[in-house]
Amino acid sequence: MPELKTKKTDLSVDAFIKKIPETQKQKDSFAIIDLMEKATQAKAKMWGPAIIGFGEKRLIYENGRELDWFVMGFSPRKQNLSLYITGAVEKQQALLKKLGKHKTGKGCLYINKLEEVDLTVLKEIIHKGLVK
Repeated sequence: MPELKTKKTDLSVDAFIKKIPETQKQKDSFAIIDLMEKATQAKAKMWGPAIIGFGEKRLIYENGRELDWFVMGFSPRKQNLSLYITGAVEKQQALLKKLGKHKTGKGCLYINKLEEVDLTVLKEIIHKGLVK
């Protein structure tokens, strides 16, 4: 089985964010870091070259495969901010309707800019993403 590329690294989160060319995306990224650090009570860490993760958990798949993963995370991608929040898409449809401009994928929440969403609702989505 190939080695997983997305694992915790010692790369600097600040340096990664400061390399983002768009100033607004940098500001939004630092704001999301603040929200997720407060929710998870864990410091931001780089997972692979482009994902910022918070906390750590052990995933065990039905086939017995195990891997270390982050509790919650995000990536400031070129096209949007991709948020990885457990259960946000499947279990939080009512909150997503109140969030504002966003898209969803399988387990991901995509936001272009924080100014396009209701931050109070986003905070609630993040906090509910911690509940098992």
